[in-house]
Amino acid sequence: MKKISVLFVCLGNICRSPAAEAIFINLLERKGLKDGFIVDSAGTGSWHIGKKADSRMRLAAERRDLNILSRARQITKEDFKEFNYIIAMDDSNFRNIQDLKSRTASTDFASIKKIQDFRSVFNEQEVPDPYFGGDEGFDYVLDILEDSVKGFLESIF
Repeated sequence: MKKISVLFVCLGNICRSPAAEAIFINLLERKGLKDGFIVDSAGTGSWHIGKKADSRMRLAAERRDLNILSRARQITKEDFKEFNYIIAMDDSNFRNIQDLKSRTASTDFASIKKIQDFRSVFNEQEVPDPYFGGDEGFDYVLDILEDSVKGFLESIF
């Protein structure tokens, strides 16, 4: 059976998308589904390539028994062929992903979605970027993502 591949995308790949990746992996592990998936995250920007996730996000995630292990990378044209789903954290990154896809040949494979299309509890249309805010913003983003990522997984099955 072919694995389902999911790429979560935000701006710098150090806050929202690595958190979504960790939450999704955690859900898959709890449901015994991890072996059927390939999960990654990326940013539309290149500022943080190779860096660990923001320390404030890693700390907030650790308090929930989530490990954010990924290193930042930028989305590439190859990702459109490699992933079944590319999931944007907000409208701006969704547009950036669509723009990159439109400039890429043979991009019929990936389905591009917004994570908040799968929310059930929170009203936010976008996942806010906690980078320039206080520590409580990271917890709030995790709350939002736990809801939406769970809804996304449910939509697959």
